[in-house]
Amino acid sequence: MFIHGSSNANAATDGERPIGNDVFYVRLGQRIIHIFTTRTPSGILYEIDMRLRPNGNSGILATSLEAFDRYQHNDAWTWEHQALLRARPVAGDCVLIDRFLEIRRDVLGREREPEKLRTDVHDMREKMRASLDKSKEGLFDLKQGRGGIADIEFMVQYLVLRWANQYPDLLEWTDNIRLLESLDRHRLLGADQVRLMTDTYKRLRAAYHRNILGGRSGIVADDELVEQRTAVVALWRNLMVQSAD
Repeated sequence: MFIHGSSNANAATDGERPIGNDVFYVRLGQRIIHIFTTRTPSGILYEIDMRLRPNGNSGILATSLEAFDRYQHNDAWTWEHQALLRARPVAGDCVLIDRFLEIRRDVLGREREPEKLRTDVHDMREKMRASLDKSKEGLFDLKQGRGGIADIEFMVQYLVLRWANQYPDLLEWTDNIRLLESLDRHRLLGADQVRLMTDTYKRLRAAYHRNILGGRSGIVADDELVEQRTAVVALWRNLMVQSAD
């Protein structure tokens, strides 16, 4: 996401050929994307996905901090708050970064209705699985398959959103491993469950990265990590399905 701090809709740059701030920030974002997606002899430098900006592909490329604040509080879906859990500033003005982090904490730390939250997270995961899971006979999709990376991430995101109102320090980290450590510290997930999810997540991510670096897809033989994946499936059923029945 590209976020700017200008709140004056009529403001403009002060160069020889002034342009509106909204145009300037959009062009700046386009330039950054062009630089990041430069094709090198080894492939594209970075893949940039802007679909998580407010209003997705239909939204403007760069949004003001005020507009971002309003969107996250009034219009964002649960899955967008799940994505915001992983958001962190990469570069920018320190004052703007601090304000963004304040908005993030306020949005993610609000009290939520547990069953609605569970249903929202569960339903979005099933929609993703139906459209993205490439598992088939003899093959397992490391990211989207049952008991895979996304199942673990969604359970962690559900638990953090569920309890962040009571334990604000859950929002300190954005990576899955340290989020699991935080859930363990507050005993919001059993120690055995934390170990299972942490170990399985690390193994699945390592296998996924090896495949991608080797120019292969995130698909492996179906006989890999069967015991751990089966345990994750059981945990998903207990945490995200049976509890909602």
